[in-house]
Amino acid sequence: MISGLGQTVGAGMAAVAMMAGMALAQEESTNRVDAMTDWSVFEGDDPRECWAVTTYKESVNTKDGRVVAVTRGEILLMVFFRPDAGVKGQVAFTGGYPFKNGSTVNVAIGTTEFELFTEGEWAWPATPQDDAKLVTAMKRGADAVVSAESSRGTKTKDTFSLLGFTAAVENAEERCSS
Repeated sequence: MISGLGQTVGAGMAAVAMMAGMALAQEESTNRVDAMTDWSVFEGDDPRECWAVTTYKESVNTKDGRVVAVTRGEILLMVFFRPDAGVKGQVAFTGGYPFKNGSTVNVAIGTTEFELFTEGEWAWPATPQDDAKLVTAMKRGADAVVSAESSRGTKTKDTFSLLGFTAAVENAEERCSS
C-alpha cells in the first residue's frame, strides 16, 4: 500500500521544524541509553524526547543507470517520541543529501511499500496514521529498503536491518511515556 501525501503547507512547515530539531538532537546527542542489536536508543531532556535510530547496512548509488561513488552525510532511519509535542512514533529518514524537489522516498518492507514526502534532507510519512502503519510493518520485517533521489539526480538505495527494532522502539516509547 502506498500512503497518501495529503499534507497541508502549515503542517508541512511544522514537520520541517520538528525534523530540524531531530537533526540537532541526533548530532549533539551523546546520551545513548541502550542498544538493541542494530538499533540504538537515545534520550534527550530539552525538549523531552526519545528515539530509536539505526544506520544503513548497504548503500548503492546510481546515476544514469551506472553505480557511482558519492559523498553523503549521515544516513539514518529513526523513530521519535516527543511527549510535549504529542509526537508518538514519528518515522524519519535522512539520506545525507538534499532530496530532489517534489520527490518522494519509497520504503519497502518485504512486499509492502510506503511513500514518504521530502523537505530538504528529511523524509517522513504524511500522517501519524501512516507512521503507525510503517512502524507496524517495521516490527514484522527483516529489513527496510529506502529508495530516493538527490537534488543532483543520483538515485540511492539504502538497506537498513530491522534486527532489534521492536525492542528499541518500545524502549524509546517507554522512556518518554512518563
